[in-house]
Amino acid sequence: MKTAVWLYLFLFVAFFDLHAQYPILTPFAISLGAAPSFIGLMMGMYSITHLPGNLIAGFGVDRYGSRFFIVFSLMAGGIVLLFQSHVDDPWQLLILRSISGFVLAFLSPACLSLLAKMTSDRTEQGKLMAGNGLVHTLASVVSPAAGAYLVAKIGFTTAFSLLGWILIATAICALFFIKDMPATVDPEPSPANNPLPKKKLPLEPALPTPWLVYILPIALSCAQGILSFELPLLAKTQEAMLTTGLLFSVVSIGALVTLSMLFLNRVSAFQRTLWGSLGLAIIYFCIASDAQVPLAMMLLLVGMAKGIILPALSTLLIELSGGARYGRTFSVLSIAFSIGAFIGPMAAGQVRDYISPYYIAFLALMIAVSVLPFQTSRLISSRTHFS
Repeated sequence: MKTAVWLYLFLFVAFFDLHAQYPILTPFAISLGAAPSFIGLMMGMYSITHLPGNLIAGFGVDRYGSRFFIVFSLMAGGIVLLFQSHVDDPWQLLILRSISGFVLAFLSPACLSLLAKMTSDRTEQGKLMAGNGLVHTLASVVSPAAGAYLVAKIGFTTAFSLLGWILIATAICALFFIKDMPATVDPEPSPANNPLPKKKLPLEPALPTPWLVYILPIALSCAQGILSFELPLLAKTQEAMLTTGLLFSVVSIGALVTLSMLFLNRVSAFQRTLWGSLGLAIIYFCIASDAQVPLAMMLLLVGMAKGIILPALSTLLIELSGGARYGRTFSVLSIAFSIGAFIGPMAAGQVRDYISPYYIAFLALMIAVSVLPFQTSRLISSRTHFS
C-alpha cells in the first residue's frame, strides 16, 4: 500500500494546483478582454480536448501501465501553465487551455486504474476510491481560496508561474515514487497458514456495462461546469474574487463531510449513486428558483451530494466491469465527464441572459436519474455491503 500513499500525496498536490485556478481563470480572461460567451467557449474547449486524451489513456493505461501517463500529464500541465502566465490575448488563453485539457486528460484514468489494481476485494476497492475522493476534496477545500489569495498578493502572472512549477516538481517526484503493478488477484487463503481468514467480498463476474450509466457523469459534470462558470462571474473586484474562492471551498467542505461518513460505504454503490443524484438535482432546482436559503448553505449541500455520488459511481463501474479493463472503463468515465463539462459552460454562456443556467443542471440530472435504473439495477446484485 506504499504506492497508494505516494499516489494520494501526489494527487493532493496536483488537485490543489488545478483547483486553485477555478476562481481566477474567469477574472483573468475578463482582464484580457474576454466576454462571458467567450469564457464559456474557453471552458468548453478545455473539456472537449479531454476526449482524445481520454481515448488514448483508455487503451494506453491497460497496455503500458499508469506511471508514464501520470508523469507526462503532470509535467505537460505544468509547462502549459508557465506559458499561460505570459499570455496577453484571449485567443492565446483559449489555445493554451485547449492544450491543457488534452494533457491533463490522462491523469484521472491512470490514477483510478492504478488504485483499482491494488486489490481485487470489492470492499477494499471501494475504500481506495473513497480515499481518492477524500484526497481530492481535502485539496479543493483550501485551494480555491488560496488561488484567489495568491492573485490578490502577487498577481496573475506570478501565480500561474508558481502553480506551473509546483506541477513540474510533482511530476519529477512521481517519476521516482510511483510504481506500476499488475491487477491483483487474491489467491484462496490456506487454512494451514491462516486459520481465521478475513472474509472478502469478491468482484462480481464480468458484466456488460450499460451505456445508460454514463449519462449520469455527463449530467454531473454539466452541472459542475455550470457552477464553475457562474460563480466566478460574481467576482468584480479582488475582494469579490476572494469571496468566490471561499464559495468554491464551501462546496469542497460539504463533500468532505459526507466522505468522512465511512458508514456510507456499507450501502450499495447503486443506491448511493441514485439517491445522491436525485438530491443534487433538487438542490440545483432550489438555486435556480432563488429559494430563500443562503447560497453558501446550498453550495454546502451540493458538496455533500457530490461526496456521496462520486466515490459510489467509481465503485459501481468497478462492480459492472467485473475486474477487467480498468483503463478503458475509467477512460469512458472521463470521456463522459468531459462531454458534460463541455456542454455545461457552453450552454450557460448562451442562455444566462434569458433563464438561470442552473435549470439546465436540474434538468440534466433528473434525466440521468430517471434512466439510470433501467438496465443497471438488473445487473447489480441486490446484496449490499452490510452482509
